[in-house]
Amino acid sequence: MNTPHVVVVMGVAGTGKTTIGPLLAARYGVPYAEGDDFHPPANIAKMSAGTPLTDDDRWPWLDAIGDWAHGRAGLGGVVSCSALKRSYRDRLRAAAPGVVFVHLTGDRALIEDRMSHRQGHFMPTALLDSQFATLQPLERDEAGVAVDVAGSPEEIGERAAAALDALSEPTP
Repeated sequence: MNTPHVVVVMGVAGTGKTTIGPLLAARYGVPYAEGDDFHPPANIAKMSAGTPLTDDDRWPWLDAIGDWAHGRAGLGGVVSCSALKRSYRDRLRAAAPGVVFVHLTGDRALIEDRMSHRQGHFMPTALLDSQFATLQPLERDEAGVAVDVAGSPEEIGERAAAALDALSEPTP
């Protein structure tokens, strides 16, 4: 990326947003914000209990992430946020025009396996089905890239950075 963008690392739970986000932030020399930290305690409690969030639960969370992204406009930053629906991404773009999305994608079995091995996270694997049911992949008119999560974090980070860099290159 030639100019400082705010990058939203998105995808269903377990794709590695919290792992890949800091790798991208370090590569570009910008701050990283963990999207889960923007959730109110009630959302964390709901997800911990295995209850999917509603849109009404998500709006204040998305607004808080959008406020952070807006504050980083022109400076750059990376934030993780599931951003599963187009309407969620539209809300983030309304708060911070120019955000770019990195959609971490992958095989459901791989993602579930990774989720089952992580320690200390509130999101149970039982919610993975609801995440996939809610997911609306990036559309052609949305600034962003899709990156497969197969491989090591370093390999995924390199693919994501290469895809972001390609977005910034002028077309001949």
